[in-house]
Amino acid sequence: MRAGDVNGVDIELRDLRLALVTSQHRSLRQAAEALNIRQSTLSRRLHEIERQLGVVLFERTNGGTRLTTVGLEFVASAKRILDDVDTELQRLRSRSRGELGLLAIGVHASPSAGNMHTTLVEYHRRFPDVDVRTVDGSHERLLCALAGNAVDVAIMTGQATAWDGRVLPLWSERVIVAFPEHHALGQNPRIRWADLANEKFLVPQQGPGPELEGLLTAKLHHAVGSQHIVHQDASLDRLLSLVSANYGTLLMFEGATGGRYEGVVYREVWDDDGPTQVKFMACWRDTNSNPALGSFLAMLRENYPDFSAEPPAT
Repeated sequence: MRAGDVNGVDIELRDLRLALVTSQHRSLRQAAEALNIRQSTLSRRLHEIERQLGVVLFERTNGGTRLTTVGLEFVASAKRILDDVDTELQRLRSRSRGELGLLAIGVHASPSAGNMHTTLVEYHRRFPDVDVRTVDGSHERLLCALAGNAVDVAIMTGQATAWDGRVLPLWSERVIVAFPEHHALGQNPRIRWADLANEKFLVPQQGPGPELEGLLTAKLHHAVGSQHIVHQDASLDRLLSLVSANYGTLLMFEGATGGRYEGVVYREVWDDDGPTQVKFMACWRDTNSNPALGSFLAMLRENYPDFSAEPPAT
C-alpha cells in the first residue's frame, strides 16, 4: 500500500514502518532483527527513502543510528499515518463482521417488553458499536420499506403472506386487552373473546391496529360492528390514556405491556384451548449485504433456530 506518490516520491506504508522501527531501536542490526529482514536490505531501503525525499533521516555512526531533526519530524508523521491506517483497517474489519455500522429494524408492535425488547437489549450488549434505528409501521408499510431498502429487517406478526423474501419464524406473544381500572371485566382473571362482544375498542390506524381489528372481527364474527370500533391516529401512550379515561378498551400484543399506566389493567384474552397467541417472524431481502444485518440474524438464529430446508442467507 502506498503512503504517497507525489513529485516522483514513491513511499509505501512498509517504508514508514521500516523508518519507525529503526528509530525505536537506534541500531540497524536490532531493527533488522525485529523486522525479520537482512540488515543490508534495511540499510539499502532507508537510503532509497532518503534519496527520494532528498533529506537525511538518520545519522549513522559506529555507535548506531539516530534521527536527524528532519528525521524526527518524518517519523512523527509516519507514526500518525500508520496509527490512522491501523484504526481504519480495524474499523473496516469490524464493519465487515457486523460489529460496526447502522441497522434499520422495522417494528410492527411496541418493543417495550417481551422478546422484542430482550432481543434489542441483547444485540446492543453484543454489538454496542452498531447504531440501531427503528421504524414503526403496519404490515404494508414495513413490507414497502423492506422492498425499498428503507429497513434491513422487519419484525412482524406471521400474517405477511405478501412477502416473498426471506423469513425466520421467531416467538409468539399473547393477545392482551387493556381495560379501565374499574371496568367490570377487568376484575376477571381471564377474558374470553365472547366477553368482549359489547365493548367499544380503540383501534390504532398504524402499527398492529389493522391486524388487531381483523383478529377481533374473526374471533367475534358478526358480533362486532362499526359502532364498536373507534379508529385512532395516536400513539400507544395516548391510547392507554384514553383507556384510563374510560373512552374504551384496547387490544395489544404482549410486548407492548412494558409500561404501567395509572387507571389501566391488562388481561389475557383466551381461546377455548388457552391464551390467544400470535406468531412473530423476521423478514429481510436475500440481497441485503449489510454486515450488521448478518450479525443480527446470526443472533436471532441462536435463540430461534431455523429448521427450514432453505439455507441461511446473510
